[in-house]
Amino acid sequence: MEITYLGHSSFRIRGKIATVVTDPFDPQVVGLKLPKHVEADIVTISHEHKDHNYTSGINGSPFVVRGPGEYEIMGIGIVGLSMFHDAKKGAERGKNTVYRLEVDGVSIVNMGDLGHILSSEQVDEIDGVDIVMIPVGGKHTINAVQAVSIINEIEPSIVIPMHYDRPGLNKEYCGGLAPIADFLKEFGKDDSVPQSKLIITKDKLPAETQVVILE
Repeated sequence: MEITYLGHSSFRIRGKIATVVTDPFDPQVVGLKLPKHVEADIVTISHEHKDHNYTSGINGSPFVVRGPGEYEIMGIGIVGLSMFHDAKKGAERGKNTVYRLEVDGVSIVNMGDLGHILSSEQVDEIDGVDIVMIPVGGKHTINAVQAVSIINEIEPSIVIPMHYDRPGLNKEYCGGLAPIADFLKEFGKDDSVPQSKLIITKDKLPAETQVVILE
């Protein structure tokens, strides 16, 4: 399985049989370029904000998953878990769907724009995950301290941070996000080196939690 970072909260997960893209963003809103010719068999949308639901930017005729439920598509198991975009049960920014994917025997969770600490029941729903893609930039989502707290609870093998400040972001829409350095310092992984993609199989997962920064 190969994971590449398209930017913001969007990833391409390429399995042996099918390819999934998470939360594609509108480049005019986010300020980053969405790579051309991105194709997918499946697209997951965590919530209906323009920086997470730009399905027209994905080529092909993908099956679009919007919201909670259980799905089986081209051999990929998907469970959408209903959570919130804020710490007030959605009163400020609405709901957010956290997706758990099973791709080539590896379990992956993309937390979308999670805005709150997890309850014990929600931790149980994500228990045993191999890879977690988690927002760390604060403002619209959980911040670095909250992200580390969640990671310590679910103990994934690999953490891929997302939704943080970076050059090129539209400051009008995405201003106020913290840089990735804040999360790395909080997690104690200041020496993490960005890489272009992650190629991983179940038998190659690390024994201890590792942070992978994707360019």
